[in-house]
Amino acid sequence: MTNFFSNKIRLSSSLLKRFQRHATSATPSLFITRSYTNEGNRPTIVHKRSLDILHDPWFNKGTSFTMTERDRLDLRGLLPPNVMSTELQIERFMIDLKRLEVQARDGPSDPNALAKWRILNRLHDRNETMYYKVLIANIEEYAPVVYTPTVGLVCQNYSGLFRRPRGMYFSAEDRGEMMSMVYNWPADQVDMIVVTDGSRILGLGDLGVQGIGIAIGKLDLYVAAAGINPQRVLPVMIDVGTNNEKLLKDPLYLGLQQHRLEGDEYLAVIDEFMQAVFTRWPLVIVQFEDFQSKWAFKLLQRYRNTYRMFNDDVQGTAGVAIAGLLGAVRAQGRPMIDFPKMKIVVAGAGSAGIGVLNAARKTMARMLGNNEVAFESAKSQFWVVDAKGLITEERENIDPEALPFARNVREADRQGLREGASLVEVVKQVKPDVLLGLSAVGGLFSKEVLEALKDSTSTRPAVFAMSNPTNNAECTPEEAFSILGDNIIFASGSPFKDVDLGNGHIGHCNQGNNMYLFPGIGLGTLLSGSRSISDGMLQAAAECLAAYMSEEEVVSGIIFPSISRIRDITKEVATAVIMEAIEEDLVEGYRNIDARDLRKLNKEEILKHVNKNMWTPEYPNLVYKDD
Repeated sequence: MTNFFSNKIRLSSSLLKRFQRHATSATPSLFITRSYTNEGNRPTIVHKRSLDILHDPWFNKGTSFTMTERDRLDLRGLLPPNVMSTELQIERFMIDLKRLEVQARDGPSDPNALAKWRILNRLHDRNETMYYKVLIANIEEYAPVVYTPTVGLVCQNYSGLFRRPRGMYFSAEDRGEMMSMVYNWPADQVDMIVVTDGSRILGLGDLGVQGIGIAIGKLDLYVAAAGINPQRVLPVMIDVGTNNEKLLKDPLYLGLQQHRLEGDEYLAVIDEFMQAVFTRWPLVIVQFEDFQSKWAFKLLQRYRNTYRMFNDDVQGTAGVAIAGLLGAVRAQGRPMIDFPKMKIVVAGAGSAGIGVLNAARKTMARMLGNNEVAFESAKSQFWVVDAKGLITEERENIDPEALPFARNVREADRQGLREGASLVEVVKQVKPDVLLGLSAVGGLFSKEVLEALKDSTSTRPAVFAMSNPTNNAECTPEEAFSILGDNIIFASGSPFKDVDLGNGHIGHCNQGNNMYLFPGIGLGTLLSGSRSISDGMLQAAAECLAAYMSEEEVVSGIIFPSISRIRDITKEVATAVIMEAIEEDLVEGYRNIDARDLRKLNKEEILKHVNKNMWTPEYPNLVYKDD
C-alpha cells in the first residue's frame, strides 16, 4: 500500500503543499500524553436483565455470557451451561450458514445471495456484535450480500422479507409530529444517519418504503468499514408515497399507498425531518441516498451549507469515479496531472452522471490553475449522452444541471455529430480515452459500441460500467475484454470476477464502489467536527483513493483495491478528509480532542487518532444498574 508521501505520482501541487506542511507542524508527544480508550473496552451500564437482555441485539452475547455476568444479569438457567468463546460462536454460525445457504431458499427462483442475506439478517436481529464480527472478518464475501448487488433484490422484496423493524420511518402522515417522533429512538447520541425516500433505488426505480433496505445496507458498511458504533447509526425512510403502480395495488405493501408528494408539499416534509433530527442530534451527519435526480441536487444545495450532510449518489459516486479516472491516467504510465487531457464520453445524465461530470470538471480545473478560464476549458473534455442521444445546446427543455455540458452545435457539427447522436456515433467520432457508464441501462455498451472504442486515441482506453445492480451494468468484463483485448482498464459498480484471458493473462475487473469513499468521508467529518462537508474534503478523499494503489498494481490494470482492505482504505480516506478540513479551517474537534490540538497533529498522528476512534466488535463487560 502506498501513501501520499511514498507515491511518486504527481498530485495537484496544492495538495502536496498541504500534506508537507502538516508533516512538519506536529507535536510528536501529543499522543503519549493524551489518553485514548477504545470504546469496546469500557464497561457498559445496562438497565435491563434476564430475557430482556437476551432479546436486545445491542447487548446480547448468547452463549458467550460468562457465569459472573449470568449471575449479575439474572441469566443463570436461561442459557445452556457451556460458556462459548466468540471464536466458537462464529465457527458454529458459519457451519450453520454454509449448511443453510441452499436450504433457506424459497425455491429455484430464490437466489443464493438472498438466502445468505436472510441468515445474516437473523443474526443481526439477535446479536449485533457477532453480526459485525462475522461481516468484518468476511467483508469481501458478504459486502455484496448486505450491500450492492443483493441489497437491490432485498429492497424489491422488502415487504415480504420484513420481520423486525430496524431504523425509523417518517411519512407524509407524520407532518407536524416529527420533532417529537425523533425522541422515540432510544439512542441519546446518533453519529450517522442514512436517509432515502425510495424514489430511485440503485437502477431499479421507485420502490417506495421498501428502499429502507439501502439505508440499512449502507450503515452496515459504516460500521464494518469505518468503525462507527452501531448504537449510534440510524437508517431512515421518508415515505412520501410511491408512483410505482404495482406497489400501489399490492395489499401487502408496507408503505403509504398514495402517489408521491411533489413541489412545496414534498419539501415541507424533508425540511421538517432535517429540523427534527438536527434539533435532537446537532452533530449528526446525514447521508442522502437514492433520491431521484430532480430532488437530489435541489436538496443538496438546500441543506449543505446549513447541516452536516452530503449526497452519496451525487458526491460519493463522483469521488469514486474521479479516483478511477485518475487511476486510468496512471495505468497509461502518465502523471495524474495529465488528467485534463483525457477525452471522456459519459453515458447517463442522472444525478450520478451529472455528479461525476461536475467533480471531474472541478478536478481538471484545479490541475489547470483553478481559475475561471480553466473551469470553462475543462468542460470541453466531456461528451454526454442520455436516452435521447448526445446533449447539445440545441436540446429542448434541457435539464439545468446538464446544460453546462451541452456541446456547442457548431463544434459538434465539426466533429461530424449532431443533437441526439447515438452513443455509437459519439464513440466513433470522439475516439475517447474513457467510456463511462452511469445510465442504469444494462447492456448499453453493446458489441457495436465497444467495437467503436477500438479506434480510441488512448494507448490504454478505459471502460467504466458503473451502474448498479449487476443486471444494470452497461457491459460485463467478459464482453469488454473479448472485444477490446487485454490492454484496457475495466471498472464496474457491482462486483464481477476477473477474466482469464489465457496465456497467464488476467483481465482485472475493478469494482468502483462508493464504499471505498463514503465511510471515510463520514468518519473524517465526524472526527474533525467539521461544520460542513466541503468540495475540498470530497476532493481530498478521491485523490487519496487514487493514490492508494502501488505502481505495480496500477500498471497491471488494478486501479481499485480489494474490498478486504476496506478498513485500511477508510482510515486513509478519513485522514485525508480531516487534513483538508484543517486546511480549510472547518474543524471544531470531536469528543476527546479539540480543534486546537487537532491542528497540531501530523498525518501519522491523525491516522492513529482515526484508528483509536474506530469501533471494533468486541463484547463489552456488562454492568446492571437499576433505573
